[in-house]
Amino acid sequence: MKGKLASALQYTKHFVTTGAISETSREVEIEICNRLDLKGKVFVEFGMGLGNITKEILDRMPADAKLYSFEVNEDFCDKVKEEIKDKRLIIINDGAENISKYVSEEVDSMVSSMPFTFFSKEKTDLILGASKEILKSGGHFSQILYSKIHFKKFSAAWDDCEMIKTNNFPAGFIYHCSKH
Repeated sequence: MKGKLASALQYTKHFVTTGAISETSREVEIEICNRLDLKGKVFVEFGMGLGNITKEILDRMPADAKLYSFEVNEDFCDKVKEEIKDKRLIIINDGAENISKYVSEEVDSMVSSMPFTFFSKEKTDLILGASKEILKSGGHFSQILYSKIHFKKFSAAWDDCEMIKTNNFPAGFIYHCSKH
């Protein structure tokens, strides 16, 4: 219990950058990763947090693939570096808007738990545009949010987009988007 309480305190302390009050649930971890290209070689995660979704991606992706995980909170990056020892994981202490500085190859699948609710329209557009540009044709981008208000924006940015409601408290909405 001490670990979960410490984790909740970290998320609450950094609410504006995490957009959450606790780690993602197991249900969300599974659902957000359901569209991963299991034959893919390059994966990207935005908003690594304390690594819950990171672990799920690593469990699913091929042994010869790599995962670029972006996280703006340096403490979270340090904690994940200590806990996850996997040569396929590349932790980047920077924002998603800077993806092109770190990833030059085509990406097979992307997942995100970034708090778009706290981002400006310009930053949101920049991130979604850069993500779509680097994602391969036929690739998927999945996003967990705790609001439905961004669905129109995501639908406009991607070729296909659907929203799935989770049974968590608070209720989460996973946007599964794809590029043709």
